[in-house]
Formats: sequence, structure tokens, C-alpha cells
Amino acid sequence: MSYNLLKGKKGIIFGALDENSIAWKVALRSYEEKAKFVLTNTPVSIRMGNIKNLSNKTESIIIPADATSIKDLNILFEKSLNFLGGKIDFILHSIAMSINIRKKISYPNLNYDFLKKGWDISSISFHKIMKVAWEKEAMNKWGSIVALTYIASNRSFPFYVDMSDYKSYLESITRNFGYYWGIKNKVRVNTVSQSPTITRSSKSIQKFDKFLNLSNKMSPLGNASSQDCANYIIMLFSDFTRKVTMQNLYHDGGFSKTGISESFII
Repeated sequence: MSYNLLKGKKGIIFGALDENSIAWKVALRSYEEKAKFVLTNTPVSIRMGNIKNLSNKTESIIIPADATSIKDLNILFEKSLNFLGGKIDFILHSIAMSINIRKKISYPNLNYDFLKKGWDISSISFHKIMKVAWEKEAMNKWGSIVALTYIASNRSFPFYVDMSDYKSYLESITRNFGYYWGIKNKVRVNTVSQSPTITRSSKSIQKFDKFLNLSNKMSPLGNASSQDCANYIIMLFSDFTRKVTMQNLYHDGGFSKTGISESFII
């Protein structure tokens, strides 16, 4: 069902890969809510995924870009502003990767070269995206920038390895850059801490299926689905959340506030 929440709004969505990715579902919902946008991912990810199908469904265009490359980001924003016919109203950062997790390396034994690469992709890319948008004055007043995070940014989840550190840094960037965006032209910047969600990247986390079930039992409302998350992000893109900024917003069925579930002790 469409409520025309994003009618007339324009944006850039980073990270859509396949039908399971949250960015994919955000793109579909943005289209339903009458937004116009650009889809972007790395050239390799575009070849691996089904993003061309998404582009056809949403009447959007795909502009390949490595979010760790300032050169690529400059080209992306220039082409996006041209295609969209002016400044943008929203950005979604749905980018994360840990080579240490993929290689099944435990936290005490981190490979530091892998650590730096994952840090650049998962965290610094958010700063780079906003820096380029800032320098090009690409955002409309009262725009919205959202990134996806996880509660492991402030709690210990052993199998999340160095991704926990990346998310902590991501949230710090949100607070710090969010301040400047607010002062500059009332743009708000937030992260959404989502329930564990089955995506191509999450499948690389050891024992993820058990973790998913545990979280679902712990959460009074159960895990939030990727579709639920997309709906929440659409609200953050809309004008109904104009005074929400610099926040890490938990979208996890109550998991973040639950100490223990009765189902584990009865």
C-alpha cells in the first residue's frame, strides 16, 4: 500500500544486491511511495547480484561506484544529480563487509590488513559519501541520511568479530557528521540497529542460524524482518521524522531492552 510518503523526493540507495537485501526492499518501498532514485553498488556486486531487475521494476538507473573511492563517489553524485534533475532528499548506506568473518578468523587473531579493509568499506565509506555530498551541496534542506548498524556496536557478540568495531565507528560518524549536517541545512543523519536478518553477507557469520533463533525468542515482538526495516527507513526518509537526528534507532522487536526471556528460565 502506498501513502505517497516520498512523493517528489529523490535519493541514492547504496548496497542493493539481491531480493534478500534490506536495500533492495527499501528501493521497492521508495518506488511505491513515489520516490525517484539511483541504485549503486560496486561493479563486482552488480555482476553478482540481480540489481538490473530491481532497476527495471523501480524505473531507476544503476551507477556503479566503489564507496571507498572518492573519485567514484564524485562521479556517482555528478551523474545522480544530473539524472534526478537536482538535489537529493535521502541516502541509504547499506554497506558492510568483514574479510576476517569470511575467513573465519576469531577476534583475538584478527588479520589487521583485513581489519583496515573492512573498516574502510563498512564505516569510512559512510563518511566519504557524506563528505562528497557535503562538498557538492547535493542534499536538499530537511533531507535524511540513514545507515544500517547492529547492537553489537555496544555489546559483545563473539561471532560478529571485527564487524562490531566497524558498527561502533559508523555510529560515531553518524553523531559527529549529523551535528554538522543539522547546522548546515537541517539534514538529519541516523543509524538503524536492525534485528539479525538473513542476507548474503550474514550467511558468512558462524552459527548465524542459531543466533537468529535466539534473538527471535529474546525479542517480545520477535525479530523485525527486512521488510519491516524497509518500512521503518521509509518513515525516516519522510517528513514525519524531521526532528530525529544523530540517533541510533533500535528496530529489533525489543531485543535491545530485554535482559532475558522467560522462555529460557521456565
